[in-house]
Amino acid sequence: MIRLLLIIFFTSIIGKISAQSVLIGKTTGVLPFLEYGLGEDRLGGAKMTNLDTGIIVKVIDSSAAKYRVALSKNHDAYIPKSNFIKDSSIRIKPYYLTGSWLLKGDDKYDYLSITLDEKLPYKSIQLINPSKIVIDIYGATSNTNWITQRTSAKEVKNVYYDQAEDDVFRVTLELNHPQHWGYSIYYEGKKLIVKVKQQPENLQISKMKIAIDAGHGGSNNGADGITTKIKEKDYTLLMAQQLQKALQKEKATVLMIREKDTTLSMPERIQMLKNEVPDFLISIHLNSSSKDSIKGVSTYYRYIGFRPLTQYILASMKTLGLEDFGNIGSFNFSLNGPTDYPNCLVEVAFLSNKEDEQKILDPKFHKAVAQKIVSGIKNWLKSLKH
Repeated sequence: MIRLLLIIFFTSIIGKISAQSVLIGKTTGVLPFLEYGLGEDRLGGAKMTNLDTGIIVKVIDSSAAKYRVALSKNHDAYIPKSNFIKDSSIRIKPYYLTGSWLLKGDDKYDYLSITLDEKLPYKSIQLINPSKIVIDIYGATSNTNWITQRTSAKEVKNVYYDQAEDDVFRVTLELNHPQHWGYSIYYEGKKLIVKVKQQPENLQISKMKIAIDAGHGGSNNGADGITTKIKEKDYTLLMAQQLQKALQKEKATVLMIREKDTTLSMPERIQMLKNEVPDFLISIHLNSSSKDSIKGVSTYYRYIGFRPLTQYILASMKTLGLEDFGNIGSFNFSLNGPTDYPNCLVEVAFLSNKEDEQKILDPKFHKAVAQKIVSGIKNWLKSLKH
């Protein structure tokens, strides 16, 4: 009997401590995001999703720089403390209901709006063959009894849902084209909006708005040459400028993220891209390794739906005689993070390798790199017409 009373006593104490340790608040700051865990590397922890601001968050644990948050009964994630603000006025409900949906389109985008009781956290993934966008809304329970789909929607051919778990509401958008052209997720009031870019009717390169990012810049030098100590930031800009010229010869519209030796943070670059809305992004970098024998070209993507662009550019770049370092996915580089448009990071060659460094020094190589990237883009666009 005494043992039972002690168990009840300590259980109640632990419950009170747990209840007191819970913080309720909202996402805040510039580009809030969730991470899967506390793992770290030079690019940070593995990101689960970007989020809108003002989304309800329930903190259940804390580390030095991050909060652990409960998304649902069976799902947790981590958020930087700078992206959380306490709000003691919020009262967490046992469940939140979904309502009606509306899918419609204009001349560039389709819009799916989902009525919710509250601004809840979410996660999205891209699927291919067939192409889909799948979104999990955490803490939501279905009360959706009608879904209106208007014929003005051109890219999204079907929308439907599944109550994947008691408190995880799964939304699926089936797309009309194999290529993902990008999407964004945000709230208007308490309505969740999924904005899906339609595939352009004209796939000529001359009709594209292409963003070029010259890696590093200003106070961020990047890597150094192994023998010459040249700075990565200087040579990414030289190659980006050649790519700009090559694309302008093709009559494409070009957005340069930086045109001189300017210090720009990743959030600043991402915000610029959000404001300018390119059709796709090419980011140019030079690689480095602790092993001076490693060399070659590589391309990077984060989301599987954006992979084809990176594959075509890599295939074209290899014709320069560069070794194939690979096509790398799930890459946690900041500019691969947005889902709004296809994007490709090109690591042209290794500054830490003497042979590659000599190529990087040659202005003729810069022009050749630009021409091969353009060729890869054109081959990718051509493949989408079939």
